[in-house]
Amino acid sequence: MTDLKTAQNARRSHHWRHDVIELAAMFTAVVVADSIAKTIAKGPDGPYLLVFSAIALVATAAFHTWWARRHSHAPPVDDPGGSGEASSLPPAAASGVDPTPVGDSAGTVLWRMRTTVRDTPGSLAALCTVLARHGVDILTLQTHPLAEGTVDEFLLRAPAALQTGTLTRAVAAAGGADTWTERADAHDLVDTPTRVLGLATRTALDAAELPLALRQLLGRCTIHSVPAVSLSGRPTGEQAPEEGVLEETVMRLRDPSGGTLVIERPHLPFTPTEFARARALVELDARLGPRVPPGSDVLTLPEGNEITVRRADRRDLPAARAMHDRCSARTLSLRYHGPVADADRYLDHLLSPRFGRTLAAQTASGRVVALGHLLWDGDETEVALMVEDDWQRRGIGAELLGRLVAMADEAGCESVYAVTQSSNTGMVAAMRALNLPLDYQVEEGTLVITARLADRPARTRAAQPQAQAQTRP
Repeated sequence: MTDLKTAQNARRSHHWRHDVIELAAMFTAVVVADSIAKTIAKGPDGPYLLVFSAIALVATAAFHTWWARRHSHAPPVDDPGGSGEASSLPPAAASGVDPTPVGDSAGTVLWRMRTTVRDTPGSLAALCTVLARHGVDILTLQTHPLAEGTVDEFLLRAPAALQTGTLTRAVAAAGGADTWTERADAHDLVDTPTRVLGLATRTALDAAELPLALRQLLGRCTIHSVPAVSLSGRPTGEQAPEEGVLEETVMRLRDPSGGTLVIERPHLPFTPTEFARARALVELDARLGPRVPPGSDVLTLPEGNEITVRRADRRDLPAARAMHDRCSARTLSLRYHGPVADADRYLDHLLSPRFGRTLAAQTASGRVVALGHLLWDGDETEVALMVEDDWQRRGIGAELLGRLVAMADEAGCESVYAVTQSSNTGMVAAMRALNLPLDYQVEEGTLVITARLADRPARTRAAQPQAQAQTRP
């Protein structure tokens, strides 16, 4: 608005000066004409010369009008910024970078780009000008202020023929430094406030969503939850301060459930803005406390018994330990691959929503007879099952596995793996029943089965076993 008023005042001043000049010229012309007329009137041909002078003046004025109309300038270009000024330079000269001709039929792709520019007026404008000259459309823009400079994060729609190297060199020519680019998809089209509010809502509804929300908020990163006490009961020495720690590519936040959340992103340093957003999500999780989404499903087994499947957390620790007591040593050994006496130590870790999600199958009397775990293991995801001896071979394990794989698919996981033994035919059969591409790998007598979720048609839920499920409100 200020620029618009300034331009209007400048135009008024220009018109005022123009009028004064015209008025002075008119008075000068009158004086000169009067002097000439008096001089000519004294001669014998004075009247004839006055008539010829008038005709010559009219002809000159008509010629000037015709010439001005024929060689007039192009109309002024609309200035969306309201400055009232238009650049006289051609687009290529204004950008300082050779434009890349791209045909409209080549299609477009989405890119995420982050670059650091100087915190000076015009630096962002120069960068946007270069992108425009290469046919790149800026969909969203975030700014991350730093102590020196500013990190600008763009979501771009670029021509498919535009190479990443060309784009990087153009940004560097415009003053961008430490440029990073990555392919984006349609999910990135959501504006930042809406996306952050959605992640906060997911975190508020389910404590197990915090690691996933942090990963979606910060991009491609690795999240480790380091407990304050090891499985053997010894302190690990990992306890981040209340306000957290930011060390370029590593972020440490205090875990509300104890211990420390370590977030690493080696390919791109974190900014103070990202650190503040991540800390806000962790504080939200701490204020809400333990929680799991409500709801359960009642499964009717082939023999007619009903089993309820629901989410579980650390509040189910006593029921899980009771199930351990009813399980045989062989069942515990197949599940934990170690001494049977140490089985109870893993339960607190497995039932924590910080490490993943847990499904429990319980009878009508409330006794837990099976547990299924979906564990976040860095960039990978592990699935694990344990069914009480008396309830095996009834389809409960396959039902839990199908639901866990569906959860992993919804979370955006590309694959899941299960660690078992070749003698655990029940787990092998349950993995094969998923109807997914499987990879088998044997390491020192341990069988690792990996299912690739990216090959699922239409990313639909894995086939469920023959047990009939009825939803309980």
